[in-house]
Amino acid sequence: MPIRKRGIIIAIDGPTASGKSTTAERVADRLCYLHINTGAMYRAFALLAKKSGVKKSEADKIRELLASADITFNAAGKISLNGEDVSSKVSAPDIALLASELSTLPEVREKLVASQRELGRDGGVVLEGRDIGTVVFPDAELKIFLIADQEIRAKRRQLELAASGRTLSLEEVKAQLAERDRRDLEREISPLRKAPDAIEVDTSALSMKEQVDRIVSLARP
Repeated sequence: MPIRKRGIIIAIDGPTASGKSTTAERVADRLCYLHINTGAMYRAFALLAKKSGVKKSEADKIRELLASADITFNAAGKISLNGEDVSSKVSAPDIALLASELSTLPEVREKLVASQRELGRDGGVVLEGRDIGTVVFPDAELKIFLIADQEIRAKRRQLELAASGRTLSLEEVKAQLAERDRRDLEREISPLRKAPDAIEVDTSALSMKEQVDRIVSLARP
């Protein structure tokens, strides 16, 4: 196990609306760690592809976009695309679905996984996603896999969308989550999987404070 300069690496994986983003953000805040939302990085690239009119099947254009894309986090911890804060734009359902499609491309994952490793290699980070503990940082000192009841996940996602001005029925949200889960589980490259040494946390009946407290306690033996 490498010695990190800034602390340990905490990997938080799980499906959409299992509570990863808020949990990871608050755990990072409690520990004074950097929070890295890897899903936002894929959505930022999806946003760029949509704006550029580039389709998944256009391999050469995808590679050109990847070469020119500067996807990182600004000083406030918001996702930045070529110097622009796009955090309010990457949560749209169509962008999330496109990101799920584009993330199956080897060149897209190679580029963004390299960026994630660069950001987190010295430790003192909480990374969230779907392949952090299995692919990005299989040597992370603490791996968490969040799960939640499907109905609860759908209601959470519906509230998130409503907060951003997007109104969808619960059935529509359930359908979107089911499609996203299918793609994440079935993709050939870095599918959603629980790492063998990950600790599973069911957030269905937990308050946000309870799940954050649980992970912080595990990070501070």
